[in-house]
Amino acid sequence: MKKTICSLMFLCSVFVFSQQAIKNDTITQPDTKEIQEVIIKSQRKKQFADKSVYTFDKEALEKARYAKDLLQTLPELQLDPVSNTIISTKGGTSLFLINGVEATDLQIRSVPPGEVVKVEYYDIPPARWASRADMVVNIITRSTETGYVFGVDLMSGLTTGFVNGSAYANFTKGKNNFGLEYSLNLRDYDNRKVRSTYDYRLNGEHYRSEENRKDHFGYTSQNIALRYTRLVPDDYAFQAKFTTDIFSRFSKGTGESIFTKDSFAEEHEMFKNNGSSYVIPKLDLYYSKKAGTKDELSLNVVGSHYKTNTTETAREWIIPSGVPVYNNEMILKTQQTNFVGELAHTHDFAAGKLSSGYRISSTAISNDLNNLAGYSQYKVNYLEQYFYSEFSGKADKFSYRIGAGLTNIHNKSAENTFDEWSFTPKIILGYQLKNNQSLRLTSSYSPSSPWSSALSSNVVQLAPNIVQKGNPFLKSQQIFSNNLIYSFNNKHFDFNAALFYRYTDRVINQYYILDNTFGGYALTYENGKDAQRYGLQVTGAYKPFGNSILVLKAVLTPTSETLKTSKGALIKNDYLANNFVVSSEYKSFSVQYMFNMPVYTLNGAFLNTNENQNHFFASYKLKSWSFTAGMYWIGMPSEYKTKSLPESLVDYNTHTRIMNNKSMFVLGVSFDFSKGKKTEIQRKLNNETAPAATF
Repeated sequence: MKKTICSLMFLCSVFVFSQQAIKNDTITQPDTKEIQEVIIKSQRKKQFADKSVYTFDKEALEKARYAKDLLQTLPELQLDPVSNTIISTKGGTSLFLINGVEATDLQIRSVPPGEVVKVEYYDIPPARWASRADMVVNIITRSTETGYVFGVDLMSGLTTGFVNGSAYANFTKGKNNFGLEYSLNLRDYDNRKVRSTYDYRLNGEHYRSEENRKDHFGYTSQNIALRYTRLVPDDYAFQAKFTTDIFSRFSKGTGESIFTKDSFAEEHEMFKNNGSSYVIPKLDLYYSKKAGTKDELSLNVVGSHYKTNTTETAREWIIPSGVPVYNNEMILKTQQTNFVGELAHTHDFAAGKLSSGYRISSTAISNDLNNLAGYSQYKVNYLEQYFYSEFSGKADKFSYRIGAGLTNIHNKSAENTFDEWSFTPKIILGYQLKNNQSLRLTSSYSPSSPWSSALSSNVVQLAPNIVQKGNPFLKSQQIFSNNLIYSFNNKHFDFNAALFYRYTDRVINQYYILDNTFGGYALTYENGKDAQRYGLQVTGAYKPFGNSILVLKAVLTPTSETLKTSKGALIKNDYLANNFVVSSEYKSFSVQYMFNMPVYTLNGAFLNTNENQNHFFASYKLKSWSFTAGMYWIGMPSEYKTKSLPESLVDYNTHTRIMNNKSMFVLGVSFDFSKGKKTEIQRKLNNETAPAATF
């Protein structure tokens, strides 16, 4: 692994320094201490310690239908054809903003390209977003003006249940803006094939269960949003947003298995059904007030209250006698209340900007549970407080961001209470090597709370003698992360090479244990001793002709990861993560091809593959209309593989294939129209409540 990383670093160095720098494609260093300097329109990229700033030439603005098309041209962003949203080529969680306000995909579509002044791409998110996203994109638009914008979009598979649809409208008059959005994602697949194997020894006897199952599964996700914004320039901004998330999913599977105990084998039949549903109404209030020319105070409050229903029913029996092997029924009803509040202050100094704030998030869940352990009612509360302050500035060719925070995690369940305070420092240093080359160093330390299903005391049956349950006694993880990033760009290349090292103390690990309660094995969670991940990530885009006629995007990440369990066992895994995108755009036509080679990554007791990609799409734009045709998973179904580690007490393997989306042909059409401009506020706080608690 070390030889591979060193070789790649050497090749990248030769590759980068052999290129001729073109000064016209990079913004020169201005003579100013302010980190948010004016971006010169004729130049395209400026690299800071924590972000890159992009502008767009006349040709790019004329080709784009809306701001979303402009985001696709960034070297580390791409359009995910499955969800029809912009994602990072590196993976991870992405957060999108418009003038500092958290924005949905539809809001990004509602911004005409001519309105975009610049795009800020944070590959190292500031403190107020660091706990929520791996990267942040902030679209800066022009001043307000009376106008309206609306659009619709529909993409559907012709031979199976696949639909992505959306509609949006915005109207601005004076200082007031009204917005309405609706989106729908529907999946209904009746041919998912699952093959899984459990192999283990129990009480001196050898057991093996081989399952072959066919599922009918799907989900429907809908989102409705209504916004009102009032902006008084250089005074105050107010926004009230009401959203409703409507979600339901189901899975109905039947199959057969061969169950072996030592040399004795018998045939079993089974069915496994599960589903969940919820409706989340959410209110988001935001207010900011200017205090002179250098100070601004912001307040954000987000709240929701709703119910979640989750069911799981499974049965396995012997053929032909019908004698039951196990019966599993789980019914979970929860009432969930989420609240997030944040207060922040910013002050501009001559040398830079100081940002400080306090955020509190609370999730209270009341559970009504009926499962293998019987009936129970219990409550859990997750509380997190975060105090933070950071200063960012520049000095000649150096740029920096130094921050410090204090985080409190307080998790309380019926069995346990966990309370801990953590100091969370962060430092980012940047140095401009040349006009088109820079070097950055980042280091941070932060806690990470366990997720609700990991803390749950729920129990479900997976197979004969195998159950799954959570662990209410889990503690938070402590993550120490470091990166050394080299960036280079010119007319043809936009390239980043990052050496990374991540150390996780008290890592949350999933593993099998002997379970005396149910007389077999249980898949549960523990706090292991530590985990480490290190490697090299090479990302970027190459334009052979210096324009969008042909664009090649790639991500290569040779990685080594280790995990040490609570008993001291060392687990190691090496892999080469990869992702490739080839696109071409000529006048009103564009094509895109995406592919990857799946790899196994460490996930608790298992090694899991990422989703395979082999997609091709073509689009044609005609005025306000756009027509798309494409094919997902050309010549193959989407597939997912999981296998247990050699150290595991249970040898488990599963291979899942969704046959419905093999070579799935889809057609899409969209219409977008705008007149005038709309009100967009520069919102400093953006928060989100916890997701629905399911198991």
